[in-house]
Amino acid sequence: MLLLINSANCQVAGFAVATVGWILTTTSMGLVEWRVWYIENSALLPPGLVCVGMWKVCVYHHVSDHSKAALCQRYSYRDAYLPLDIRASQNLLLLASILGLLGRASIVFALRNAYLGVLRENAAFNPCVASGILNLASGVCIAIAVVWNYHSVRSEQGISFPPSLSIPFKPNTQEIGSALLVACLAAFMMFLSGVIFLSHKFSTATRVQPQTSDM
Repeated sequence: MLLLINSANCQVAGFAVATVGWILTTTSMGLVEWRVWYIENSALLPPGLVCVGMWKVCVYHHVSDHSKAALCQRYSYRDAYLPLDIRASQNLLLLASILGLLGRASIVFALRNAYLGVLRENAAFNPCVASGILNLASGVCIAIAVVWNYHSVRSEQGISFPPSLSIPFKPNTQEIGSALLVACLAAFMMFLSGVIFLSHKFSTATRVQPQTSDM
């Protein structure tokens, strides 16, 4: 009975961490501040900044002393002008979101079994282990997107936006935005939840093994 209670508590903790990680993952997808471009005065744009996200780009420039004007343009992976890192990151983040959702569904099933007393540690399909693997895979996808975009910023790579946006190929300076930090935290939370589920499974198996060998 104590084993059942400990298992349920571990699953609840892992579920909470995975839920926060999944929310951060979906939030980072919608944020536009993956890359922040600083544009000085040019023939195309007045001084301001350009925020490049996974699904849209926004241009901000001063129109008065205390206000900014924004022009946002959405795009998708079908747009040929997008570099490979952004198109790949779009798919990686979508995959991470789906894997995280499946992992949460799996642990909900495990919690249902735990609270109903149907906890089978030696079952062929263990939803706790499945959730751990799915969450780890989700964390890997997010981490790849983060590292790839970070490398693009550090190497000062440009983007050939359509002429209608009047955005230069490369900014004067660029840096990582807050969305990249949110994605880093999301990856950490997904990794942590996966480790919680898998480590609890293996530690439980270690405790049960001596009992089965004595019989």
